Amino acid sequence: MRFLRIPIGPDLALQVVERGEARAGRLPVLCVHGLTRNARDFDALAAVLATETRVLAVDVAGRGGSDRLADPMLYRNDVYAQHLVALLDALDLPQVDWVGTSMGGLIGMIVSATAPQRLRRLVLNDVGALIPAAALQRIATYLAEDRRFADLAAAEAHYRRVHAPFGPLTDQQWRQLVGRSIRWTDDGWVIPTTDPAIRMVFSQPITADVDLWPLWDAVTHPTLILRGADSDILPAATAERMAAATKGRTRVALVEFPGVGHAPALVAPDQITAVVQWLAREG
Repeated sequence: MRFLRIPIGPDLALQVVERGEARAGRLPVLCVHGLTRNARDFDALAAVLATETRVLAVDVAGRGGSDRLADPMLYRNDVYAQHLVALLDALDLPQVDWVGTSMGGLIGMIVSATAPQRLRRLVLNDVGALIPAAALQRIATYLAEDRRFADLAAAEAHYRRVHAPFGPLTDQQWRQLVGRSIRWTDDGWVIPTTDPAIRMVFSQPITADVDLWPLWDAVTHPTLILRGADSDILPAATAERMAAATKGRTRVALVEFPGVGHAPALVAPDQITAVVQWLAREG
């Protein structure tokens, strides 16, 4: 595992966690995390994928080890898409396979639609063409909470509560998730590594579902859709309609995981296997 700091502009560098080596016949895999998360969420999946190819997991701007944005109103998916295309340029990667969880999947859809030559295949982890308002309101509620913690135990309790839909993680997996998500301030508080200003994207009242069907219609790459069976972000009807809408696409596959909500954490063996086998088969 190697940590890279990649400048993509005069005022912005992104941290990338790299594993594996380039292999003939296999494209690198770029992994992009969810809204409040970071590249280390892909440690388990990347460790397996890296036995066959180069894997790059990126901290999106304002998360993990990447720089924060001076203007919080630029914490938007369309801006992130521009950043990540610039990252591919900086890494001299003409094309990748994209694995995106939640926000990372939405960014992947944007790149697929606007710079299709940069992707070969797309994995959407629990996100799709319609996002219900109620699910976004749930996220906005926990984003608005004070996320300063007196100690590690309080931080772990918070993460276990807000990310309970990730599924039945072990105690060790929870501790790893928390440890990769926090830092200590000089005055002893425990805080997330995420810039709190990302909440500005939810500064306006959420009154309607987000309809991304036109964006999905522009995605033509082979796509694997992963869905937590209890997900509120990706309703079953949306996932099924996406999987059925094959016009203009090579292939769309849908895999559901019981006992999981939003989003599958990609640490369980069945979740990892679904991604690894699909990428190998589709390759």
